[in-house]
Amino acid sequence: MSRPRAETRAKAQADAAPGPLPRALWLLPALGLLALGLTLRPAWGSEHEGAETITSHGISVFGDLKYGPDFPHFDYVNPDAPLGGTMRFVGTGASTTFDSLNPFILKGVPAQGLGLLHDSLLVGSADEPASAYGLIAQSMEYPEDRSWVIFNMNPDARFSDGEPIEASDVVFTYNVLQEKGHPAYRISFQDFESVEALDTHRVKFAFREGASTRELIQQAGGISILPEHYYADVDFAESTMTPPVSSGGYVVRDAQPGQSITYCRNPDYWGWEHPVNVGANNFECIVYEYFADRTAGFEAFKAGQYYLHEEFTSKTWAVDYNFPAIERGWVKQEAIPDNRPSGTQGFWINLRRDKFQDPRVRQAIGLMFNFEWSNETLFYGLYERTDSFWENSPMQAEGLPEGAELALLEEYRDQLPERIFTEPAFTPAVNRPERTDRAAIRQASNLLEDAGWTIVDGIRKNAAGETLTVEVMDDSAAFERIINPFVENLKRIGIDARLTLVDPSQGQQRLKDRDYDLVPGRLVMSLTPGLELRQIFGSQSAMEPDTANYAGVSDPVVDALIQKVIQAESRDEMEVAVRALDRVLRDMHIWVPNWYKASHNVAYWDIFGRPEVKPPYARGDAYWWFDQEKYDALKAAGAPLR
Repeated sequence: MSRPRAETRAKAQADAAPGPLPRALWLLPALGLLALGLTLRPAWGSEHEGAETITSHGISVFGDLKYGPDFPHFDYVNPDAPLGGTMRFVGTGASTTFDSLNPFILKGVPAQGLGLLHDSLLVGSADEPASAYGLIAQSMEYPEDRSWVIFNMNPDARFSDGEPIEASDVVFTYNVLQEKGHPAYRISFQDFESVEALDTHRVKFAFREGASTRELIQQAGGISILPEHYYADVDFAESTMTPPVSSGGYVVRDAQPGQSITYCRNPDYWGWEHPVNVGANNFECIVYEYFADRTAGFEAFKAGQYYLHEEFTSKTWAVDYNFPAIERGWVKQEAIPDNRPSGTQGFWINLRRDKFQDPRVRQAIGLMFNFEWSNETLFYGLYERTDSFWENSPMQAEGLPEGAELALLEEYRDQLPERIFTEPAFTPAVNRPERTDRAAIRQASNLLEDAGWTIVDGIRKNAAGETLTVEVMDDSAAFERIINPFVENLKRIGIDARLTLVDPSQGQQRLKDRDYDLVPGRLVMSLTPGLELRQIFGSQSAMEPDTANYAGVSDPVVDALIQKVIQAESRDEMEVAVRALDRVLRDMHIWVPNWYKASHNVAYWDIFGRPEVKPPYARGDAYWWFDQEKYDALKAAGAPLR
């Protein structure tokens, strides 16, 4: 299974990376109360007569915006970067294939990079953890309690067919996503009361009374805007390979399902000189090439068929980057620092299945993954063990709960196991670096016995005579060497375990349908968690198809703690609530935590220029540019570049 991801829209935009949810659901980071350069004036409309509103070009959480109202561009770009050339990536996002150009619905497998087609009212910056600035919206007005917002839209904004982007298109987008879009939209929009076009270029979002409004303005501003006039004759609910009319700077030039998709700059795009776009998207065209598997993709990279490759396989990174293009200096290797929370990767256990309801069963399964042996034998010592859903961040729970975190957890003491208060936050046991750790086997066997799964003729059965089976589903042969030893260890404690490799299409469908026992997956968590947590761990998303709640978590305390995160009025308060949530989730054993490395292992053909400063919260290649002289020099030297 391709590693599922969930990202904020700001980071997703920065790296043009895919996600498990429709592109428009990659929400802006949780944002805050006061903005730099704001002004106060009477609210628009009679129902708010006499009230004061904040008017601003941007919005931020827990502090001021970095960029003022007249900023020319973000600090991490080269505003003089040359335009032109082609960037080629490998299509290894949500799947190793695609059959749709509509990322907003449940049907079909959308192509990678479709976010290039769509603009939103606001966009995030890649050097702030939680800020957003106007794009289609040139300003916004809202009261201090954020109970509503009016976006003042840029009258110059146009769709790719030249038609103006108007307030009615925003209303249409909200309604069609709510009615016909991916099921996750209903969760995201649950606190929206109404969306109303006040005039041609002013649109108002009103939020539900009693809702936590900290992020709702940014959530509204992060919706990709769709053209009402186009969908008057096109069925939005159907998967399609017809390039749509869209609001972003790129259009689809060519799309071959399962093979490649090419996006090229729209020369008539209205926003190329907008401050949030200056120095970004410098390539004339961006191509995603698809291959049957990672091995085939890597061979294609070595042959110059695409130009940038992020390596996720430690063995390959350690021993296989010795091909001629590396030796000649044509291809560069680099570990690019990743300052986001890392490590939310593991084998997610499907709690929707009765056999996994007992946490002792889940804990026993987790004990059979020997990270220490895997890291020494398979990973060349490149990784560290994950224990937290917010690994490598101040939101990771550690030790015993204390202070504000303890006080928060006390509210739910009668619903939580006593060990939450008396034992340190759960951390996976350190195994001996041997393929089979006997101490772990004994502990796991005891847990299964206590849970009512006893050995009968060498196989674990319950009182009803049912066999304890565990299927690990994946669509990547590259993961076999990691999963197979895990499966063999599960068999050693009497579990009927197996690895099932499926083709990408079948894997995507089974993931959508929740048809799996365990599935490998990785989530990139926000630096400022908030509303997106409902789709990852919330009860509302547990039974919906194709959300990021891979484990099917449905728990009242988890829901309450998510709400505490959303309601937090300061970063300190938010981090306390996230640590409490992390502690509770880890105690539930909803996954078998894997490993992490706080960097991107990237190789690229040396044909690019780069800004001097890398944005701290993005990989950064969205701000590179094509260097024609470097390309010509490599071609002249015999490099097999396309």
